[in-house]
This record gives sequence, C-alpha cells and structure tokens, in this order.
Amino acid sequence: MARKFSLAYLTIPGTNPMDQIKIAKEAGYDFVSLRTIPMHLPGEPSFLPQDDPKLFADIQAALKEYDMPLMDIELARIRKDLDINEYKPAFEAAAKLGATDVLGSVWTRDVKWYTETAGKVADMAKEFGLMFNIEFLPWAGVRNLQEDITLIDNLYRDNVFVMVDTLHAGRAGVTGAELARTPRKYFRFIHLCDGPAGPDGDPVLDNIKDDLMLFTAREGRMYPGEGVMAIADMVKAMPNIPLSIELPNLKEIKERGVAGHAKQCLDVAKKYFAANGID
Repeated sequence: MARKFSLAYLTIPGTNPMDQIKIAKEAGYDFVSLRTIPMHLPGEPSFLPQDDPKLFADIQAALKEYDMPLMDIELARIRKDLDINEYKPAFEAAAKLGATDVLGSVWTRDVKWYTETAGKVADMAKEFGLMFNIEFLPWAGVRNLQEDITLIDNLYRDNVFVMVDTLHAGRAGVTGAELARTPRKYFRFIHLCDGPAGPDGDPVLDNIKDDLMLFTAREGRMYPGEGVMAIADMVKAMPNIPLSIELPNLKEIKERGVAGHAKQCLDVAKKYFAANGID
C-alpha cells in the first residue's frame, strides 16, 4: 500500500487553514493536520473554528473543494497551568470537520498527575470518536519511547497511542531496533523530518535544553536524508501508517515560500523513501 502523507501546521506556521488545505492538495498530500487548539504564544495567529462559525464554514468548504481529509488537530498539551476543558469544543469541531485524531504532549514530570489528566483528555476525545496520540520529546514531561509506552499502558484505554516524531526520537536515542521490538498496536501516525547532529556528531545531545535542540525543533528542521536521524530504520520498523510531515524551516520558507517549501518536503520525502527501499 502506498504511503500516505499529511501536511502538518508547523511546516508552514502561521498559514490560515484554508490556504494550508489548498497548498496540501496542490503539493500532493493525502491529508492535512491543523492547529485548532491555541498555544497561547505572543503574536500567535488564531485559527479556532470552534469559536468562529464563519471560519468553521470556510474550513469545511475548503476541505470539500479540495477533497482533502482532515487527519488530526493539535495540540492538546498536558500541563498544570492549562485548562483541559478548553479542548472539548476543539475536539467537537474537529470531529464535525472529519478529523480522526488529536495530537498531544505532556509538560510535567508529575507522573501520577499527568497520567490522570491524560486519561481525562483521552475520554474527552473518545466522546467525539477521536484517537489521542501522545508525542514524546526529550525536553518535555514524557521524554522517550519507553516513558510514552508506560503512559499508554497505564491509561487502559483503546483510543490512546504513541506518536513518534523522527527528530525527537533520534534526539532521545530511539533506534529502529527498539521500535521494531515495540508491538505495532502502539502506533497510529508518525511525524516525519530530519535534523543535524550535535557538535560530537551524535544525534543525541548532552543537554536536553541545548540551543540546537530547541532551534532545530522550532525553526530549523531538515528534509529527510539531509540530517543524521535514522529515518529509514525508524519508518521500516513501524507499520505502514500515515506520515505527517512536520518540518518547520524558516530559511527554506523564506527562499521557497510556504507552498514551495511544503512541496519540497513531500518531494524529498518520497525520493528518500524510494532510495531507501521504503514502499
């Protein structure tokens, strides 16, 4: 079965949902992934269809016009200073727009609290038929594959999954062999991108808050094959599930424009897959 790709919001950040849908279609993506839960960042553009009936209608019309399914919305963060009740209207609107999944992450090391809270978010998502995919990041609350698996196991719910981002997995020292040993039931979709090595040539950085770690993640990710992450090993180790390309790179966007960058992401990914024998 041919691989399916989604265009993630962070690849072309700040782009309104209707333009993102159009760009995804014209570049050849199979799905689109929208940010409809606010991050509460200074200067952040607000694209919240749950609060704006006209925006909801415009997104719905664009999805239909371009025959572009909405795969997931983001970002349902588990953090002590955030009110998870804010997510419910976003989940409801997403489900009405045809979404199947929600992306989330954990931002506290209080295991008992984040397990209880993640369970509440998962139950909220299930009300609307949505799957809850929890991403691990080396500098977050859930920092590696094993911590993520432990969380999923402790939730005892059928709509929760591990979300592997190939950059964050590489930074966390996750290998294809480790993923291959992990039961396939844990995985539902992947975030795809590459990234540079640290000063010593290792993808794993000594400091989880290293400037390179944060810069790369937020604005300097690389096209597949241009960095040092063992993407082919990771992808081959997991089932044939959708790959959401999350590849923010402000330099490439400046040179190519948002549409050009989105297309280059997909074109390079497909060439990389072909060169590495990934069907």
